[in-house]
Amino acid sequence: MILRFITYVLIFLVSFLVEARAGELLCEVEVNSSMIEGTNKSVFESLQKSISDYLNETEFTNLRLKDNERVECRLFLTVREYSGNRIKGDIQLQLSRPVFNSSYMSPILNLKDTKVDFEYREGDTLYFNENGWTGNLNGILDFYAYLMLGLDADSFSFQGGEPYFEKVESIVQRAQSSGESGWKIYEDDRNRSAIINSFTEKKTSPIRDLLYKYHRKGLDEMAVSPDKGRSAITAALQNLTKIHSVAPGSVCLTIFRDAKLDELVNLYSKAPQPEREEAFAILSGIYPSERERLNKIRNPR
Repeated sequence: MILRFITYVLIFLVSFLVEARAGELLCEVEVNSSMIEGTNKSVFESLQKSISDYLNETEFTNLRLKDNERVECRLFLTVREYSGNRIKGDIQLQLSRPVFNSSYMSPILNLKDTKVDFEYREGDTLYFNENGWTGNLNGILDFYAYLMLGLDADSFSFQGGEPYFEKVESIVQRAQSSGESGWKIYEDDRNRSAIINSFTEKKTSPIRDLLYKYHRKGLDEMAVSPDKGRSAITAALQNLTKIHSVAPGSVCLTIFRDAKLDELVNLYSKAPQPEREEAFAILSGIYPSERERLNKIRNPR
């Protein structure tokens, strides 16, 4: 009897610890090292596990989410250079969120970071330090973890991502003195500093209003009323025009394009012609190089 009780207690404790280690993200991680020849591949297998464990087990917030509430995302790291313990490459990030009353996952982020450069030794364990700088790999992972949490929260509630974007800004500030690439304000207009600025600066902040209205007032309503939901999306797209008028080169416009244009083509495939024309006019004015793809909104087949 006592042995059975001890067994139940151990099972409970193990279950509790496993559940407690699960963070807010449910992230699929893949490290591709096919470009690197003549190297022991175990270091890249170790790196993949380290990144996966870090993103999926770290508690970045005080939230306690059930498995079906975790934020679903993907991280693909392509290793382009490996020398000593230095790894350089690209990261492709994909973030999606569920649409209410459907099995559809709507893409929010499809972003490529080409300035990934960090030190890593096989077997290294990554530790979360909320208020310190523990290396460029940690900095990059923390940056994107909080960015994705912020974008996800913004899509469910107006300005809901504010506390996470504040975390991102703090990470960028700490990174400025690290000397690592991809963080400096004036390095280029697509780096990590530019990304977070595009969501926090006043002139481009309508992108956050767009995220909320597009998803919560638009997509989430379409299961009940497709016409009403799509109309809300059409109205929300006007935020792109506001941003384009004051910051036509903002990276947030690129981020929206890369995540949403294919979805928008599908959304308007059954819309009335006047609505398709309105959406086409907005989008083609902002993304003139995408007119061929956007023509499918005006003339669906």
